[in-house]
Formats: sequence, C-alpha cells, structure tokens
Amino acid sequence: QVQLVESGGGWVQPGGSLRLSCTASGRIFSDDHMGWYRQIVGKERELVATIRSGRDPRYSEAVRGRFTIERDNAKKLVSLSMNSLNPEDTAVYFCVYRNSLRTYWGQGTQVTVSS
Repeated sequence: QVQLVESGGGWVQPGGSLRLSCTASGRIFSDDHMGWYRQIVGKERELVATIRSGRDPRYSEAVRGRFTIERDNAKKLVSLSMNSLNPEDTAVYFCVYRNSLRTYWGQGTQVTVSS
C-alpha cells in the first residue's frame, strides 16, 4: 500500500512563491509517475506537473515556466516549487503516484493566493 503526505501549502500574496513537498511510503518505483494535480473550487481536478525517475518533467500550460517539479527517488520525495503565483493558482493541490495497477492520491494541501 502506498501513502502520500503533502506539506507546504498556505497563503501567499500574488507574485509570491511556495514550495510543496510530498513524501511517499510503501513500494515506490522510480520509473512510475509521480506528480501534482490541483482542484479549483467548482472545477474538475487538473494535472499540474508529473515526473518519472527524476527526468522528463511535464507541465500544464497554465504553470509552465513558473512551476518546477523535482523528484528524489532515494527519499521517495517529490516537490513542486511555485513562483509568480497568481489568484488563479488558488486550489487544493494533490500529490499523486501512478503505477500500472492504480493511482494513489494524497489528502491534499490548500494553496491560497490573494492580497
């Protein structure tokens, strides 16, 4: 069984930065995808960024150039550095791990961008 625990959410002013972290426990394979989704109030959950084995990061158009995803396979850790945040980034951010059998989700962490 895989468990994911996020940390690092909070409140920030527009233009500010936050860093989210997700620590996994259980059986994790470096070639499987880890990443981040977010859910904005009233909208469906959407992909933010994913990464495999510390390489080939992929980003949504909404965050490309502002967010950076990194992965430490030895520590079973994936992080999301978020810069130039704007109010449209306000959402609950979920860590995700996907293998060939299923997708695992963290409990989510709130990110609020407002002045």
